[in-house]
Amino acid sequence: MKPPEGRGGPQRIPRPAGAQPGGPPPWAGLASSARRVTIAGIEEALSNRGAAGQVGDAPAGASQSAVLVVLYEDDGEVNVVLTRRSPRMRHHAHEVSFPGGRRDSGDPDLWHTAVREATEEIDIDPTMLRRIGELDSFMTVGSLTLVHPFVAVTSRRPDLTAAPDEVESILHVALSELLLDEVWREEVWPIPLLGRRAITFFELVGDTVWGATGAMLRQLLAIATGTDDRILGGPA
Repeated sequence: MKPPEGRGGPQRIPRPAGAQPGGPPPWAGLASSARRVTIAGIEEALSNRGAAGQVGDAPAGASQSAVLVVLYEDDGEVNVVLTRRSPRMRHHAHEVSFPGGRRDSGDPDLWHTAVREATEEIDIDPTMLRRIGELDSFMTVGSLTLVHPFVAVTSRRPDLTAAPDEVESILHVALSELLLDEVWREEVWPIPLLGRRAITFFELVGDTVWGATGAMLRQLLAIATGTDDRILGGPA
């Protein structure tokens, strides 16, 4: 299962034996005109959706972490900020993720964790951020960490600087690109103790977004387009 010609990146995909192709994206049946999203529309959809839930069971003592999903409009396009992790990192080198990290004992809440970590990783100005909602928290299989995604917006494209020890590069990706049919890919993996799981991939030019980040992006885009967001990372 290879990405389309010209897409995909250096990320190492630990694909298990027995992995199979999955299905189309939730928005597959939408015309291109129905895939045009706005910050206002996303904020309204998050508000109407109600409280975020949790995907996956969190064992006792599971680590808590938080990530920041930063959105902004530029020239009529909604963009999201992603990071490519440094190749010097011991774990998940080259992987694309949202800025964020584990909760420190001194963090008053998980929103503070997400903002603090994003400030450390990409030097974002916290005063630019306006929190508009949350996605479902997601229990990662590999690290057994419960990740809490917070969605925030800025009034303009933020001026960001990568912390070289943690971040190789900062990616500004238009949601319109993520919603293209050729960018989406899904695989169904057999995972010990969990059964068959749908794994989401977004094949960008030069990068592959997958795993927990891919699942969270899938839910964000499903919410933005008013399509099915209920099977995030769930059993196939």
